[in-house]
Amino acid sequence: MMMDFYELTMANGYFQDHDKDVQVAFDVFYRANPDEGGFAIFAGLEQVIEYVENMVFSADDVEYFRQQNMFSEQFLQYLATFHFSGDIYAMPEGTIMYPNEPCITVVAPLIDAQLVETAILAQVNHQSLIATKARRIVRAANGRAVSDFGARRAHNIDAATYGARAAYIGGVVGTATVSAGQLFNIPISGTMAHSWVMFYGDEFLAFRKYAETYPDATVLLVDTYDVLKSGVPNAIRVFEEMREEGVKLTHYGIRIDSGDLAYLSKEAYKMLAAAGFDDATISASSDLDEYLIDSLKTQDA
Repeated sequence: MMMDFYELTMANGYFQDHDKDVQVAFDVFYRANPDEGGFAIFAGLEQVIEYVENMVFSADDVEYFRQQNMFSEQFLQYLATFHFSGDIYAMPEGTIMYPNEPCITVVAPLIDAQLVETAILAQVNHQSLIATKARRIVRAANGRAVSDFGARRAHNIDAATYGARAAYIGGVVGTATVSAGQLFNIPISGTMAHSWVMFYGDEFLAFRKYAETYPDATVLLVDTYDVLKSGVPNAIRVFEEMREEGVKLTHYGIRIDSGDLAYLSKEAYKMLAAAGFDDATISASSDLDEYLIDSLKTQDA
């Protein structure tokens, strides 16, 4: 049912003219690369296949069409038993593609090809856009790991889930979106929010509580109050306690989510290294895109 209404009006017209079984070929392509880039990344095929394989109209769907007073009863009965019977030819997901180049070709009876148009375009356009943007960011990161954290900015729940899938196709190493991890076997990761630090009132106590809960994955968010005067010193105190207690520091570090990321990350590294924690990870978040990442690289951050 996720289709433009004119797919139905055209399908009904084809049905009335006895053209429904004419074989046609519909190509999916795009006209310009996003962000004036040199290429795009194809994504969304798995959901397209799931859609066409499971496309049926329920009795409620057919009744809804009947209430529009636009379709013949013969056409409605045809929809009641409809199943897609065409073929889908496509690039593998993750393939580089260029403008005006077909990435999917639907070869099918005329009505079948018409009815699936909207859903195919919606899946491919959204996921390919996200995969392309992710690839641009990953290329800018130049070997540094990039993780998807886009669910809270997505347009809805489906966009968040399938956007995370597309970002993974584009090259990110994991996602914070649990639904995408479960559905698509994408590695999931996450640490803490500012609300964790604020709940405990004392930043050092909040960090200690987190370290006690996750000693093998202690990544501390250090910008709730003041990164260099409070966050990093309190993180170092926690790491020192862990080291004194014999905890093996394997996956540990800090995350900075605001401010001058280049300056703060370099100063934080100096403080960590001076305390003997030069192997701690320093993760950055907060609206990172390829342009900001390039800027950070030019500042040796």
